[in-house]
Amino acid sequence: MNASVASSAGSAALAPAIHPSAIVEAGAELGAGVVIGPFCHVGSKAVLGEGVRLTSHVSLAGDTRVGARTRIFPFASIGHEPQDLKYRGEAVTLTIGEDCLIREGVTMNPGTAGGGLRTSVGARCTFLANSHVAHDCRLGDDIVLSNNVMLGGHCQIGNFVIISGGAAAHQFVRIGAHAFVGGLAGVENDIIPYGIALGNRAALAGLNIVGLKRRGFSREAVHDLRRAYRALFAPEGTLKERVEDVAAEFASHPEVREILDFLREGGERAICMPRAGKEDSV
Repeated sequence: MNASVASSAGSAALAPAIHPSAIVEAGAELGAGVVIGPFCHVGSKAVLGEGVRLTSHVSLAGDTRVGARTRIFPFASIGHEPQDLKYRGEAVTLTIGEDCLIREGVTMNPGTAGGGLRTSVGARCTFLANSHVAHDCRLGDDIVLSNNVMLGGHCQIGNFVIISGGAAAHQFVRIGAHAFVGGLAGVENDIIPYGIALGNRAALAGLNIVGLKRRGFSREAVHDLRRAYRALFAPEGTLKERVEDVAAEFASHPEVREILDFLREGGERAICMPRAGKEDSV
């Protein structure tokens, strides 16, 4: 085994606990208080932060770093080579933040040469059973992927995003902070921050008002976002023209500026728009 142990000298209580049936390859680094349950396999380049718990039957490979206190449940496959036919064995990484919850059957892949060689997941994220994070994805903090959610390669997911069960995001899709994606949605275009997207193919269906209220956004901020949304997705003019009009009116409103910055930045995909006749849905 010969794994590197990072626990404090002379403190047996903080030493990693490794079940006899588990395999921890030489070179793996285990933080204080790590627990590795039955039939787990931890590769030689893995780094597990303090208090990480692998429940059982977890397979963790590659140059993968798991943040402190993250819990991983049975049959999760974490850090194995990316599912990209262009991958040629280059050195790639996967980084998972602190306090994440990774449930049964979750798969997460590292990056590729075409996406910066890394996949990264923020802190306090929840991945329910059989969800998938593909190569080169960039995930922020406090994200929830419900059961069977699929992220294609190179997706960018902002803080506090919730993606409901069975939804799928096309490769290179961006989903802005505080957005909500409905169950079974097929997301092929970028979703603005604070937006709700529903359907297959997904269309913008308003703002995530429930989420905003739950996270303590002020009434004034929600009101401003409503006004800006209606102006941005009004039928008159082009989206570029409406962005400039909204920017002039809401120059001092940080939440609206976040949406405008997202739209101006652009990406590989188009912007998810409301269905015809549904522009004023908030």
